[in-house]
Amino acid sequence: MQHSQNNAVIQDMRKWLEKAVIGLNLCPFARSVYVNNQVRFVVSNARHLDGFLEELDRELDFLAAADPKEIDTTLLIHPTLLPDFLDFNEVVGIAEEAVIEHELEGVIQVASFHPQFQFDGTEPDDIGNYTNRAPYPTLHLIREESLEGAVASHPDPDSIYERNIETLQKLGHEGWQALGIRASTDEQ
Repeated sequence: MQHSQNNAVIQDMRKWLEKAVIGLNLCPFARSVYVNNQVRFVVSNARHLDGFLEELDRELDFLAAADPKEIDTTLLIHPTLLPDFLDFNEVVGIAEEAVIEHELEGVIQVASFHPQFQFDGTEPDDIGNYTNRAPYPTLHLIREESLEGAVASHPDPDSIYERNIETLQKLGHEGWQALGIRASTDEQ
């Protein structure tokens, strides 16, 4: 049963990547690693935060040791443990500290996605928050070298955030819902 649930979580995340992140071009760097099968999807079934953080430790070490041509980035997903965004945001801070503890500062960085993601100073239903809304709470472990290379090849990396907001404003909430991306807060 657990295996099929994990597969469903990965399918939801793939759909989100394909339709939102790549489909709307929210991250112009995602397509190449995704189509080259260099994205590692790890679904955590830890029952407690300590177990999840142990998995984070293992994934940091694994990604650091892996050949970037094989695995360039990791999505560490927990479908049930951190439904509250503020609690999740605290875990993001812990994850960033773990990068330092593993002596991976400048090697790996952490980005975060959550079904209730909210930028500071915005309202919960602000469409701009959807740039970081994924079906499940997710820590994205990114190789800084790959990110730096991708940013260097982009004509105006500073404009990505503004362009994403404009894209989502044009799309609107109805357009987002039409993408059919499942949120972990949806009815099962």
